[in-house]
Amino acid sequence: MQRRSSGSSEDSVDVPVKTSRPHGQTRLNDASSSVRHTHDFRQADRPHNSGTRSSSARSRRPSNNVNWRLSHSRDGSVDKDAKASHLAPATLSPDYPSMENEKVASRRKIRPPRSWSPWAISLLTFFASTVGIGLLVAVIYSAATLHCDLKGCRMSWMSPSYAKFNDFDTEHTRFATKYSLYLYREQGFDNGPKIRGIPVLFIPGNAGSYKQVRSIASESARYFHDALQHDAAALNAGAKNLDFFTVDFNEDFTAFHGQTMLDQAEYLNEAIRYILSLYLDPKISERDPTLPDPSSVIILGHSMGGIVARTMFIMPNYQSDSVNTIITMSAPHARPPVTFDPQIVSIYNDINSYWRHAYSKKSSAENSLGQVTLVSIASGGLDTVVPSDYAGLESIVPDTHGFTVFTSTIPTVWTSMDHQAITWCDQFRKVIVRALYDVVDNRGRSQTKSRADRMKAFKRRFLTGLESCVEKTLPEIAPSTLLALEDHSSTIIPPDERFVLRNLGSERKPKAYLLAIPSSEFANGKKFTLLSDSKFDRPGEDGKLEVLFCNSWPSQAGQANLPFSMDIDLSGDSAESTKLACKNAASDVVSLPASTRYNKTPFSREDGWQIPPFSYLEYDVEDILGYGFVAIIDKTGSPTAGWMVAEFRDKADAHLTRHISLRRLLSSGMSLHLPATRPMVTEVKLPSVQSSLLAYDLKIEGQKCNERDQLFTPLVRQYLSEPYESKYFVNAQEVEISLHGVSPYMPPPLNSRGFDDGLSLQFWTDPTCESDISIHIRIDSMGSLGKLYMRYRTIFASFPLLVVALVLRKQFQVYDSTGVFVPFSESLDFCLRRSLPMLLLSMTLLSLSMGQSSSTGSSGLLFWQNSTTAIDFAQNDLLVGTSDPFFWFLIPMVGIICVGVCIALHYVALFLTWLLSTIYSWVSVRPVIQHQEKKRASSPAFAPSSPRRRVITAVILLLLVLTLIPYQFAYVVACLVQLSTAVRAHRVARETPSLASANFSNYVHSIFLLMLWILPINLPTLVVWIRNLAVHWFTPFSSHHNVLSILPFILLVETLTAGKMVPVLTSRLRHLTNVIFFGIAIYAAIYGVSYAYMLHYLVDIVAVWLVAIHSTSDSWTLAGISSIFGNEPAENRKQGKTP
Repeated sequence: MQRRSSGSSEDSVDVPVKTSRPHGQTRLNDASSSVRHTHDFRQADRPHNSGTRSSSARSRRPSNNVNWRLSHSRDGSVDKDAKASHLAPATLSPDYPSMENEKVASRRKIRPPRSWSPWAISLLTFFASTVGIGLLVAVIYSAATLHCDLKGCRMSWMSPSYAKFNDFDTEHTRFATKYSLYLYREQGFDNGPKIRGIPVLFIPGNAGSYKQVRSIASESARYFHDALQHDAAALNAGAKNLDFFTVDFNEDFTAFHGQTMLDQAEYLNEAIRYILSLYLDPKISERDPTLPDPSSVIILGHSMGGIVARTMFIMPNYQSDSVNTIITMSAPHARPPVTFDPQIVSIYNDINSYWRHAYSKKSSAENSLGQVTLVSIASGGLDTVVPSDYAGLESIVPDTHGFTVFTSTIPTVWTSMDHQAITWCDQFRKVIVRALYDVVDNRGRSQTKSRADRMKAFKRRFLTGLESCVEKTLPEIAPSTLLALEDHSSTIIPPDERFVLRNLGSERKPKAYLLAIPSSEFANGKKFTLLSDSKFDRPGEDGKLEVLFCNSWPSQAGQANLPFSMDIDLSGDSAESTKLACKNAASDVVSLPASTRYNKTPFSREDGWQIPPFSYLEYDVEDILGYGFVAIIDKTGSPTAGWMVAEFRDKADAHLTRHISLRRLLSSGMSLHLPATRPMVTEVKLPSVQSSLLAYDLKIEGQKCNERDQLFTPLVRQYLSEPYESKYFVNAQEVEISLHGVSPYMPPPLNSRGFDDGLSLQFWTDPTCESDISIHIRIDSMGSLGKLYMRYRTIFASFPLLVVALVLRKQFQVYDSTGVFVPFSESLDFCLRRSLPMLLLSMTLLSLSMGQSSSTGSSGLLFWQNSTTAIDFAQNDLLVGTSDPFFWFLIPMVGIICVGVCIALHYVALFLTWLLSTIYSWVSVRPVIQHQEKKRASSPAFAPSSPRRRVITAVILLLLVLTLIPYQFAYVVACLVQLSTAVRAHRVARETPSLASANFSNYVHSIFLLMLWILPINLPTLVVWIRNLAVHWFTPFSSHHNVLSILPFILLVETLTAGKMVPVLTSRLRHLTNVIFFGIAIYAAIYGVSYAYMLHYLVDIVAVWLVAIHSTSDSWTLAGISSIFGNEPAENRKQGKTP
């Protein structure tokens, strides 16, 4: 390995360099010469200010050991004599580049150089940084103000109390001193800590509290006490009160640390075993002895608690069949929220692979999860903690065992909610509790109904009812109502006419309206729809309206003996009447948010007017061909406000599909005209609209109707068929549309999407207005920027490292060629001119090519993945997580934003360094005693610590890493030490400017920036460790005591504290530096987001290589090694006295 000083004549090579210069130093190139045509270091032929050495008539080759520390006289003052530079062979004299350059300088007079300033920035760098920061501000502004969902949660109230199980101690689990188990009791409803119901276990999420169970548990106790215990039918069906257990994890940070997830999963398996044993203890249990003892527990998990629940199945201590029902809220199932910890990435891969493999088994006997149902409930756009896209189960669980639904889809909820509100939102907790009571059955050991029945119940509670997967109950029920009508008194509406009832009770007595169902020859392609602002009665209820599907009775022999639970006699005193056997359709009613002139949101606010929802029925005519009539019974005996519209319509008129490209939607948008003769419900499908990265504006124009005659204002529903996300817009005129469809970094679904899948829009419009409607939809560019925030937040842990690695690569290239270590901003200017645009262009082309290869089934760049599987679940893990050609601009856009972020951090670090160096200078020269003023004022500017102290410090830190502290703690210490070195180097470069001091200051500053960008990867684990110390949990992290992960950083930082500049490489080994930094840049761009933890190890390689280069400048002699343990360094003993 060859080395040379930065002042050697070998610096004259053909590499253009534009560098800032320290005050009093000559320019690198002649003022009258082009940078591209000359590369000689020219020296001024006259002295400058008094503090600067004049040019010498002779030159000597300096030592290879480039050490920029100042020489000092016997009294400690700085020697300003030029001879001092020759007396210290280890000190570089930057004012004497070479003999050749000096001769040239003597023949040509050069103008005085400009002053060196680390704050300098080129016009190109300033422009790129301004654009990048501007884009970042636009993204944040859009995310905070544009296309934001409205908050509609109502506050919940409860009277909580908690009973701790102190008997669940170290005899049952090794985590008894860290975690605790509680039983929730609602004061006034639950008497004492006795258990008598069905066990439910609540698992809190990342930094969550066990007390978050109180809202749902309170509603459960009150609902059973006030309603279910008085419902004989529900009790006979197996309904029983729920015993809510909850675990106190001391607010552990499970999202950041894989080992914590495993610890919690192990503890929960032990807790479930203990909970089930409680029901066998007569001292605690008050269950009916005739009922079977529970063998499973229902799991309710929030956030990362839902992931821990799934992790329980892969733990060695999992008890088979102890869990068969899991409901998660805002849980990131598809991928980890952050990838800073390698173990958490591994755990996600293990549990997702286990669940996919289990459900892939065709035989139920081989499927260990055959009876497990999993429902993932996503919060929606208001969740700014976990992207709701990550809650998707489409790539993990088949639709026979689970599904994903958004809170805006759930009937009577109809609102998004933030990450914490989902645990206490009043209207949401009511639905959760009723869904739990729908699936429990205390007559079996599992305490739940069969898997199929549970799935039906969950879909009935959580979905709108308009989805194709929701089964209608009308064919399953028997006729329950006998309707008697007076002959020739009932109105029969033919199928081709729309039935409109504007005022209820206009006849001042109950009246029946019969809608004839089309015959089978006219039924193909038709639908029956009915909408009303009134609630439909169930059998036995006495309300306003009842909707029945009827046949003539008796229609066949033997049917006359069928029992009916209800008789509706509207025949009056007539001797002749028509009797119909009817089924009540109330169980198939879909609740829609009321859309009137008086409300603006689909949900009712806590302090607002509670408007009852609309009732909507929809059937394919093929499914109701077995009935002759639809009977609408107006039960009101006096005029009452209320309306109803019913019609049979052709699907072709009501279903429209528009194949329009995203580019056209962006440039000109799409317009749609609905005629006045349109059906009451019209559906528009846009197959190209699938991405969650785009926002849309929709306008409805032309609806003209008299306010007195208008039944309802336009109601819009946007929905996706996968996952189940619906949003409603009432009184719709201008609508902001955003969706959670195809998202970056998300694995593909188990069942590939069909060609027509995409955004669907349903429009309910008043058909009585008889006016045309125009619909306009276009992409909102500014609103779409905000969608990048939640999907690409973690990209700032990896992509900026691409910029920093390229900058350092260029700095070392210039340094090895010219001996000048250019400032960070100047090196960035070089990168912006060529290497960075070329790399971003290459990454863009790579992304586009990967999109084509994924469609052909190629395995892509994830060479370690098994390419034999039918679906590559890791195909979207690379680059920006999407290969859609429409988003080709994302990589350049992210790159330019990262340039702005990097330059911003550069100046923040530079300002901090300047501030601390100023304070350091003031403190170090401030006189304390009058007679010591002179000595204090002339104290050394940079006093490196002794080698012995550095070695002892490094050894102690490594021993602590081996035994007590995680290496992430040592990394933070290394960053602080590096900051201290940068502060002192900046002070010297400012007060005694020279090329050597400027080189070292730029070098340590760039290394400090590199370490800063790795710091976020290490901080989460450090936070977990500190949290464990706070709860007195001292068990070390076995995965975070790897000395090799921190040793290179410690050696590098300690080497730099000695003030030694990295030597210049002239051999071919200098290309290895180039390859290392370029490799890091490539990895950060391609794999950085999905495997961010690897970036620390890659920068480890940089530290190892720099330490190796530094070691070549040291003379490893016995005297040098022994001096480490002596009283002074060997170099000081060799120098002797300074004359």
